[in-house]
Amino acid sequence: MEYLVTMTTHVPDGTSDQAVDDIRAREAARSRELAAQGHLLRLWRPPLQPGEWRTLGLFSAANDDELEKVLASMPLRVWRTDEVTPLAPHPNDPGPDQDLKKAGPEFLTTFIDAVPPGTSRQAVDEAKAGEARRARELAEQGHLARLWVLPGKGRALGLYRAGDAGEMQAILESLPLYAWMKVETIPLTEHPSDPAIADG
Repeated sequence: MEYLVTMTTHVPDGTSDQAVDDIRAREAARSRELAAQGHLLRLWRPPLQPGEWRTLGLFSAANDDELEKVLASMPLRVWRTDEVTPLAPHPNDPGPDQDLKKAGPEFLTTFIDAVPPGTSRQAVDEAKAGEARRARELAEQGHLARLWVLPGKGRALGLYRAGDAGEMQAILESLPLYAWMKVETIPLTEHPSDPAIADG
């Protein structure tokens, strides 16, 4: 299973810079080990407020218990709270077996179905078929990296690549289901321990 984990760190008041530097170095080393073991797939930084320390991580584990062991093994866990979102396979997902090397800015996008009441089944089916075709096109173009089903009815999460926020919006508006979805997009920035860039 794959999981999106929002990791928020609060360093206790009075902690020395040396102690922070030490635990960050140990965290980076442990992240490399977890990546080598196949548990840590990606790391990103979401938009942050001044003084905020938050990371988004894509993890893989056999089940919730194994994930908890993985997260508990990370040195920063002593100062960190983790919010775990399980991710289920989506039929339009290009799949994890691709080159993770980034090709420009990345965005996480949450989709919530909001099909208008009274819409015919045929119209919905046609839009979904078009959505699947468009997802394949975007994957081939390098824009759609991953797609998952989120907990709750009609919710999905996409990892996209685009040159900037304007191009990302144009990509979203090209989706056949866009007019029937509530969409929230989070721009991501590079994390120094991201396995996708660690070798590059």
